Amino acid sequence: MRRLAAAGLLVAVSIAAHACPPSEWPRAQLEALKASQWQLADAERRTRLAFDLLPCLASPDPQLRDQLAFEALQTWLRTGALTSATSRELGVRLQDMLSAPDPDGVARPFAMLALAEVVRDDRLRGVWTSAERDATLTRVAEQLRAVTDYRGFEPGIGWRHSVAHASDALMQFALNPALTREQLDRILAAVASQVMPAGHAYVHGESERLARPVLFVARRGLHSTEEWRQWFTQLTKAAVPPGEPASLASLARVHDVKGFLMPLYIAAQEGGPPELRERVLPGLVSALRALP
Repeated sequence: MRRLAAAGLLVAVSIAAHACPPSEWPRAQLEALKASQWQLADAERRTRLAFDLLPCLASPDPQLRDQLAFEALQTWLRTGALTSATSRELGVRLQDMLSAPDPDGVARPFAMLALAEVVRDDRLRGVWTSAERDATLTRVAEQLRAVTDYRGFEPGIGWRHSVAHASDALMQFALNPALTREQLDRILAAVASQVMPAGHAYVHGESERLARPVLFVARRGLHSTEEWRQWFTQLTKAAVPPGEPASLASLARVHDVKGFLMPLYIAAQEGGPPELRERVLPGLVSALRALP
């Protein structure tokens, strides 16, 4: 892991030194490649381009960042067009971007969104060792806890969506059967830390995205009905402290926790197996009824 960290420092310099779009791939060529559904027969060129597109995840241009760079990486990772070794190295570089300077506020959330695709690839192909997987989970959970930039969509620059993108990465972890109960508990703790950010009401779908990893943790069946009841009760108590008068801050908390609990309720009630409903619904229903 120390070697990976040292490599990451070198990667930061490498990423910062590269232009977006890459000199070898002008924008028109990237758009043509997109039109071909990212078909690039030369595996060596494809791998090199995957790395060369990383600086574009920091671009304030939403087409370069989202529709070209991220879409290319997602497509290649989801279709197995990149080797496990390449996927693993992308994970190293993307994690380094999480702590790199981000003047436009887009590099970290899009590095996280791309990292979610590597987490998915690891779930399917075993890209990381168990120690590397655990370290990455810790990094993602810490990144979600540390989010203070709650900007979502902005005309001209597109999405930032830090909370949603970190939630996507945690969802991919929660889907991995290799994760232990203790690791799932870390996911739940990280999610709970952002269900009701101080003084902010979510309006860009963040609550639903936060709910997804919790749903898949619940599907693992490693927590009892009573444990879920306690977890949901803690949220409602934080949302509505006894004796606190109504305020804009309290209204925001209630808005956010309802936006988080309702998608979980619908998913468990309408689409979940009976055992999921038995475990989760009693606590969910009690929590919803406790809210004004």
